[in-house]
Amino acid sequence: MAEEAKAKGNAAFSSGDFPTAIRHFSEAIDLAPDNHVLYSNRSAAYASLQKYTEALADAKKTVQLKPHWVKGYSRLGAAHLGLSQYDDAIASYKKGLDFEPTNEPLKSGLADAEKAAASAAARSRSAPANPFGDAFSGPEMWAKLTADPTTRAFLQQPDFVKMMQDIQKNPNNLNLYLKDQRVMQAFGVLLNVKLGSPGDDVDMPDTPSSSSSERKRAAEAEPPKQPEPEPEPEPMEEADEEKEAKQRKAEAQKEKEAGNAAYKKKDFDTAIHHYSKALELDDEDISFLTNRAAVYLEMGKYEDCIKDCDKAVERGRELRSDYKMVARALTRKGTAMGKTAKCSKDYEPVIETFQKALTEHRNPDTLKKLNEAEKAKKELEQQEYFDPNLADEEREKGNEFFKQQKYPEAIRHYTESLKRNPKDPRAYSNRAACYTKLGAMPEGLKDAEKCIELDPTFTKGYTRKGAVQFFMKEYEKALETYKEGLKHDANNQELLDGIGRCVQQINRASRGDLSPEELKDRQAKAMSDPEIQNILQDPVMRQVLVDFQENPKAAQEHTKNPGVMDKIQKLISAGIVQMR
Repeated sequence: MAEEAKAKGNAAFSSGDFPTAIRHFSEAIDLAPDNHVLYSNRSAAYASLQKYTEALADAKKTVQLKPHWVKGYSRLGAAHLGLSQYDDAIASYKKGLDFEPTNEPLKSGLADAEKAAASAAARSRSAPANPFGDAFSGPEMWAKLTADPTTRAFLQQPDFVKMMQDIQKNPNNLNLYLKDQRVMQAFGVLLNVKLGSPGDDVDMPDTPSSSSSERKRAAEAEPPKQPEPEPEPEPMEEADEEKEAKQRKAEAQKEKEAGNAAYKKKDFDTAIHHYSKALELDDEDISFLTNRAAVYLEMGKYEDCIKDCDKAVERGRELRSDYKMVARALTRKGTAMGKTAKCSKDYEPVIETFQKALTEHRNPDTLKKLNEAEKAKKELEQQEYFDPNLADEEREKGNEFFKQQKYPEAIRHYTESLKRNPKDPRAYSNRAACYTKLGAMPEGLKDAEKCIELDPTFTKGYTRKGAVQFFMKEYEKALETYKEGLKHDANNQELLDGIGRCVQQINRASRGDLSPEELKDRQAKAMSDPEIQNILQDPVMRQVLVDFQENPKAAQEHTKNPGVMDKIQKLISAGIVQMR
């Protein structure tokens, strides 16, 4: 708010609207009473309105707030000069030059003050011949004429300038030019009174005179033949704090770059030093915090990493930083928290942090980390729930319900058993049997395959899988499953019986003993089987089938190929091919 009022004041000052400038600078001072630049700017505005007493008060406040700021002494000297306090003006300019000996505005102001003091001393020693001579002497005359909007236009006229130069050299020559209304108006401006002519009733306004050292230098110099228009009001200087802030930001970026270079070299201590220095120089760039957090993460200092990320999120929201930066801080925090997680509950805040990061910015890396955290949490939950003894108890309860043909209840206990011990193939085998009894063949097949995966030598898994495949009328696949089981237990009666049932069904298809409904059903099922589809799409097998129909000699040769005959047998079992 103070900066906004200051900017409005600067704009009004630049346009010559000094009362409005004073009002805005006063509003800014109410909001930031310790800002020395605001008092300096208001002092300049007061001086432009010839309110040198108010200008002096603000100049003194400026020097009080910032004793080593040379611009304050320039304002102080100008106010003293406007009040004809020449010795004080000289002292003020000299004090400023003590701090900055090469400052041109101070050197010029000092020269103006010394010349004005000398002129005043000379006037005091000898009274002027003309009672109005003081109005035309000194550097103030041209400044007043330039500041007044009416006489400012006269300065564009060479004859008027020549008359004023003549009067300044010899004030007694005023009488020679009084008939010229322009001289009369200039005379009124210089005396700060309202004068009028019989034919032109004009009010001459009070004329503000510039208090800036630049305007005094212009007034002191001999006017050119073509006077330049009124100088622009002295621009409001940029606050030292603003200049320092820009410089500090630039230095902070250099520190950040140095930190990045050290990080790439794995020189983490140096990287932290540079990022910390950058933060001291500029606390409005949260990338310094997120970068330092990354270093802490690499060093295993997870608590420090989390603290920096929290600061980055808080500061980022205060400054309305890029949402991607906030998301980065949250992601880094979640990563650090995940490194310290020891149980499933520890992953809950980790997952929550990653989810917050994704609401700020949906980043693939963050999404991957979220999925990994959820997976880790699930695995830990299983580990925490693991209890082989309770698993056996639940499996036995399932067996009791299975004997009672209460299959849903049995499934519930088998499932609980698997939660307690997910590596027990017996529970998968028993649950597969329940699913088979309930006609849930896909679920039964999945459990049977998991049972075989956990223990390839456990023959019950093969009998469960073969049974499911048989009920799904995939006789060839069931036959292969039973044969695979016999490799681990050649005398297993369940496996042998399963093979017998499969062969019987396959032979029925070979003999053409299937009813039209059975054939149609088997063919439809076969056509959805990827293996059967691949056989039918194989160009070699297509030719084999053609040879069996049209070329008995070639067909005889095909029968000697075990691979070809195996595929032919599968087509026969599927009802696709019939032998006569």
